[in-house]
Amino acid sequence: MLRVFIGYDPRESIAFSVLAHSIQQRASQPVAIIPIALSSLGAIYTRERDPLQSTDFSFSRFLTPYLCNYEGWSVFMDCDMIVLDDIVKLFDHADEKSAVMCVKHNHVPMEQVKFLGAPQSRYEKKNWTSVMLFNNKKCRKLTPEYVNEASGLELHQFKWLESDDLIGKLPGRWNHLVGFDETNKEVSLVHFTTGGPYFKEYRDCEYSEEWLHELKSMENCEQQK
Repeated sequence: MLRVFIGYDPRESIAFSVLAHSIQQRASQPVAIIPIALSSLGAIYTRERDPLQSTDFSFSRFLTPYLCNYEGWSVFMDCDMIVLDDIVKLFDHADEKSAVMCVKHNHVPMEQVKFLGAPQSRYEKKNWTSVMLFNNKKCRKLTPEYVNEASGLELHQFKWLESDDLIGKLPGRWNHLVGFDETNKEVSLVHFTTGGPYFKEYRDCEYSEEWLHELKSMENCEQQK
């Protein structure tokens, strides 16, 4: 069974549900979808909230290998996304030489604020960690103790790896940044990184029609048939 962990924030609960639905609708193999929610982590995650973090899962995402007992492969993704392709194809990119794989964006946001007034941070490897395909056995440094104590930049810039050579590259279609990447309808995963159509301020953003279609199909099972 494929394991997909999705960051959960109560303020974006509808985004989480629509993303999970979009994955299950297209998957050609069984998929276990696991929310990374602070309410379920208990004593595993004791880190105090950083004023710069925009979601509940800004740092808890790095517990994914631990939650898999450092076995097999797993995916983490932010909740502000939809998947428009078979998630099996993402796992097909797994390369045993890598400890983690991601889309290596050159993302320098111009805005200072994003959804719900959250601060927009600029740093090297921005948005690389929004979709990660983990080779869990090679990520043993990501213990709860390390994740609770490491700085944000240590975590998001992969300082927990011995070398950047261990970061494998995923095709760009598996993390299309709405509003930043060039418009492209041939994508597998859409990322509403500054805010999605579940917020009224972003109701007409790129790929809003696709997101609203997923929402409607989730709400109306009969119509899907």
